[in-house]
Amino acid sequence: MTPSPDPLVVVVATGGTIASTVGHDGVSSPTHDGGSLVGPAAEAAGVRVRLVEALRVDSSTLTLADAWTIARAVHDALADTAVAGVVVLHGTDSLEETAYLLDLHTTDARPVVLTGSQRTSDHDDPDAPANLLLALRTAAGRASGVRVAFGGRVLPAAGIVKRHTTDLDAFASPDGPLPHQPLTGLDGDGPWPRVDVVALHPGADGVLLDACVAAGARGIVLQGLGSGNATTAVVAAVGRATAAGVTVVLTTRVAAGPVATTYGDGGGGADLAAAGAVPAGRLKAGQARVLLAALLRSGADVADGFAARG
Repeated sequence: MTPSPDPLVVVVATGGTIASTVGHDGVSSPTHDGGSLVGPAAEAAGVRVRLVEALRVDSSTLTLADAWTIARAVHDALADTAVAGVVVLHGTDSLEETAYLLDLHTTDARPVVLTGSQRTSDHDDPDAPANLLLALRTAAGRASGVRVAFGGRVLPAAGIVKRHTTDLDAFASPDGPLPHQPLTGLDGDGPWPRVDVVALHPGADGVLLDACVAAGARGIVLQGLGSGNATTAVVAAVGRATAAGVTVVLTTRVAAGPVATTYGDGGGGADLAAAGAVPAGRLKAGQARVLLAALLRSGADVADGFAARG
């Protein structure tokens, strides 16, 4: 009897630290293509690999259009029924955003697994080989949906955040996994709307929100204090923004826990909601921005979209 071939996994390379080396000046930058990274891990995982070079960039520079390029590469890979799953090699700075866009776009049950590394590929003790091996095994296994394989753990994409700048176990889901609910209407090559993030501090005024509106933002994610609170000046700016047709979503700078629009006194979450801000639930700023942009692009109702996913 002829043995079954090893599972076929498509690896989508996008750059990031996992593809980086340190130059003579001590600065790291993406220099490797995906082919130089996956060979030994693929052999150890017992999989065949088909490589797609989507990008080679530092993930902090990724625009929503760039993340959409990655999503389209994953979609194209899954069009082949012989593919067991997909691995995306990605920088850690914005991995949570791209993972969530993939979660919103992917309806296929086969696994899509994002991974990367905290250390460059030329480090004396790199973490990339273990992360890549875990990702390949997950993509070839029985997992389903979009996952992040990193630091020995496999976590669902929705609700994930980068929790530490240097620890090898870099990602966490502080509020547990959030609902996987794909969004219709994302397909196409149209422009992505500008969505800005404004982080608040005690005593903040509305200057930054007004600047976002003036710059042409269609959406603003407001990172409030506590359970989603601000000042009377910020509430007034939210009112001006929503009156101008700009959608404002309220999240929190606190690491865990949902937004609760219960405080008043002129600047609390209840006042922000009354001014038109939409609560993000448990989604933190990075993924809230992705969801808001996707909802605006698809024409879906923003309040309903966050209520179903946050």
